[in-house]
Amino acid sequence: MSISHHPWYAPHPAYPEQPGVDLHSAQTLAYGVYVPPGRQGTPGLHGTPDAYDVPWDVPYTDTYRPGYETAGESPTLVDWSAAATAEAPTVTLTGLDAGRRAGRRRRARAPERHERPERPESAVRRLLPQALVVAFLAGGTAAFVAKDKSVELTVDGTPRTLHTFADDVTELLGDQGVPVGAHDVVTPAPGTPLASGDEIEVRYGRPLRLTLDGERREVWTTADTVEGALREIGVRAEGAFLSVARAQRIGRGGLALDVRTERAVTILADGRARTVRTNAATVGEAVEQAGITLRGQDATSVPSGSFPRDGQTVTVLRITGAEEVREEAVPFAVRRVDDPSLFRGTQVVEQPGQPGLRRITYALRTVNGVRQKPRRIRSEIVREPRARLVKVGTKPLPASVRGADGLNWRGLAACESGGRADAVDASGTYGGLYQFDTHTWRSLGGAGRPQDAPAAEQTFRAKKLYVRRGAAPWPHCGTRLEG
Repeated sequence: MSISHHPWYAPHPAYPEQPGVDLHSAQTLAYGVYVPPGRQGTPGLHGTPDAYDVPWDVPYTDTYRPGYETAGESPTLVDWSAAATAEAPTVTLTGLDAGRRAGRRRRARAPERHERPERPESAVRRLLPQALVVAFLAGGTAAFVAKDKSVELTVDGTPRTLHTFADDVTELLGDQGVPVGAHDVVTPAPGTPLASGDEIEVRYGRPLRLTLDGERREVWTTADTVEGALREIGVRAEGAFLSVARAQRIGRGGLALDVRTERAVTILADGRARTVRTNAATVGEAVEQAGITLRGQDATSVPSGSFPRDGQTVTVLRITGAEEVREEAVPFAVRRVDDPSLFRGTQVVEQPGQPGLRRITYALRTVNGVRQKPRRIRSEIVREPRARLVKVGTKPLPASVRGADGLNWRGLAACESGGRADAVDASGTYGGLYQFDTHTWRSLGGAGRPQDAPAAEQTFRAKKLYVRRGAAPWPHCGTRLEG
């Protein structure tokens, strides 16, 4: 008789074909038929004594073998690593079912055969491991379910819902392979504990090479568009010039952006003041936007290529001008050359000097009707100067002239020239202390002009003239030599 047709058999609630339950005693059986008390010794199902009539104290060999222990086949084991990751625990009992079916076929072939009763201790030993397995699986499943969390992770605007066993935000980002740098923003902050239903957002930083109103700098932003970046760094974009569109997306590599905000600039020109709001890059552009035209030499009070600042005042300079040429003398140099043929202290001009000529061009400007100081713009030499050449005597003077040393030469000089060595008469013919003419002077060994020679040399030459001609060269003052 099949075990499933036994009058006291009831299937297990979890496994219908597994050990039955005695409905009277609630005792679990392992792969056998349980005969309740009072049935021992009664005729079996086929009129033979029941197998349970065997006394309990009679030794016997336990011939019980579980159905799955078939020849050459090992029992199927539970895969614990798979159970730890599965959504619900699953026990594979393929070998068990096969063994059970084989046992049924054997019983069908030998219906009169009855198995020996097993002892309760054996049933308990068999049931204990299975109960431990079920309890372990139930506890592991509960812990598995409790640790699993459903969170939403948004990386750079792309959201996704995922299940995770991570304990905090840092562990979650590491598990998902999401790197975070110094300029990136994570919400909530790294290290924050996770709970099911949390929302985590990662926004990557992007370098923005920003030129704002002429000043260059590099800033970092987590915005992915130009408009968002300007809003994030606090730049007023209304009326501003942008080098790229506001909707332009910013990649992870960053973007170069030129921003010129709107500014108020006042232009003073032709007696009028004009204030314009502009995002021009240069003062010259702002002047043009004000409707002012620069002509000829016109200029602005600040460089036209400079950046216009908010509140700045720029004056337009109306300039007219011309050029003026002037000539100036260039001084000549003096060269002195030693001459041993001249007495010491005597200097003779060998070559007179001649000044040169320089031509200078000046710019004359009138700014807004006011004449400015001439400005020198170029210079050129028209004629080179010629140096003066002067011979300087190095010959020692003689001590005396025989026959003339005892005369009153001081009195003669006072009479002829007033005692001045450089004296020249009104006609320019005679010069010096003793009023020599140039021909007489040179005949006496003198060089140059007598008035240029030292007083001692003039006296020496006068004594030589006296020795030659007496006092005749001085008809009016010669008598002074004797007095």
